[in-house]
Amino acid sequence: MKRDSTALTLKHFDLLVCGGGVYGAWTAYDAALRGLKVALIDKADWAGATSSASSKLIHGGLRYLESYDFKLVNKSLRERGLLLKAAPHCVWPLRFGVPIYADGRISRITLKIGLILYDLLAGIPGALMRHRYFNSGQFARRFSALEKDGIRGGFTYADAQTDDARLVLELIAGAQAAGAVCVNYCELIALNEMNGKATGAILRDNLNGQVFEIRAKQVVNTRGQWLVSLETNRAWCRLSKGVHIILPKILDDEALLLTAKSDGRVFFMIPWYGLTLVGTTDTDYLGDIEHVTVETTDVDYLLREVNHYLNANWTGADVIGSYAGLRVMRHSDDASPSVVSRDWELKTTGNGVHYSIGGKLTSAREDAAEIVDAVCMQLGVDAACGTNGRAFPWAPEEFATWSAVIAGQAHRLGIDAECSKWLIRRYGKRTLDILREIESVPALAERIVSTLPFLYAELLFCARTEMVVHLDDLLRRRIPLLILAKLTQIELESIAAFVSGVLDWNEDRVMREVKACHTIGS
Repeated sequence: MKRDSTALTLKHFDLLVCGGGVYGAWTAYDAALRGLKVALIDKADWAGATSSASSKLIHGGLRYLESYDFKLVNKSLRERGLLLKAAPHCVWPLRFGVPIYADGRISRITLKIGLILYDLLAGIPGALMRHRYFNSGQFARRFSALEKDGIRGGFTYADAQTDDARLVLELIAGAQAAGAVCVNYCELIALNEMNGKATGAILRDNLNGQVFEIRAKQVVNTRGQWLVSLETNRAWCRLSKGVHIILPKILDDEALLLTAKSDGRVFFMIPWYGLTLVGTTDTDYLGDIEHVTVETTDVDYLLREVNHYLNANWTGADVIGSYAGLRVMRHSDDASPSVVSRDWELKTTGNGVHYSIGGKLTSAREDAAEIVDAVCMQLGVDAACGTNGRAFPWAPEEFATWSAVIAGQAHRLGIDAECSKWLIRRYGKRTLDILREIESVPALAERIVSTLPFLYAELLFCARTEMVVHLDDLLRRRIPLLILAKLTQIELESIAAFVSGVLDWNEDRVMREVKACHTIGS
């Protein structure tokens, strides 16, 4: 993957996609596979906002059954199944435990009915994905971190997990390989119109300040929270802030779905890179969309709810990292954002520009296919969706056999099993390129942080091949160290110096990047 903003000025495009989160990535990828000339831009980094601030799940949304949103659950479960097959390296099954308490909000029979329906909507899955029941003793042993008093048993059911930022990056790599011009840190300044219809845009390269025009027959806006920056769009959207925190390891290989004692909301405790991801909050947001922050009240809420269920008594000092993001939802007059539908819609304005509203990480592929259908109809192009059932760009063939071979090669190079597992999940078949670098320079097999499964070889590989512009790109979205470790100033300086040669940074640039990164991570 190479960043080349000059390529935007060299030809006319059928489609300009503004916004490089998961919806923009799927739209650009599908459109390019259908033969359209596509440009994809983002004013900052790929997946730089909501698409790297999710719960890292590919899931049907069990809780949406309570609001009878069967259509959304069915769609999401269908997409979950498709992604598990198309991307076995970066989307993997994850089982969730749901404890039943004597004073619980949902009874055993109600939960049982919901889980049966969930399995049926998923297409009667095999044993690996089907729900199971455990009595109180069995469930307490399975989830030993839970406070055992009051547990009357529990269920487990299956969904799936991913690294959201890397999933988006892989889709952008696929779009680029299919012929799309993809440029991060490139901003839409204004649309050009002729006879009341959008015909292109004025863009600015945010790295060198160059302003230029491009021609595009169709324009799609997938800018998420920035949709509300236009007054006319505010009536379409509702913003909700979601906060997650990172705690020390609590769980092994299974997650928990729990109900907040204070307000009845569902939240997750999820194993992630050997630590525990807890979230999310769900509060209406009317603040600055450019600076979405984690407030002390957000952290206190999550800790309080977690501590209701655990044998531990976590405090703010135990929080390793945190992040906040904004969900864009369709406008609703419901009092609580928790009950607003997460389904998606497409709006097209009088000038022909298409706007993507709402949606979920899980169902973004199908929604993006509808966007491209609308674009193709306007262009008079008859081409079917290119992403339905298509293997991901970095997905190896015969995944189980291939991954066993790669794990063996990694072991011979001195890479432990945990790091090997995450290399495969994060890079797919490109893992071979990283192993070749380690074979040449064995010291690159060392972990960056001793407690986390990331290698020095990854720093160089990502910096060289994945459109990294800033240290924050590298340490938040390519490798999520900023939220998984409390990196010191010295550690940040060491990492920045290590990649400075690849990124052509002088000493002043290194210190500027460290300062900005340290501010974000603090």
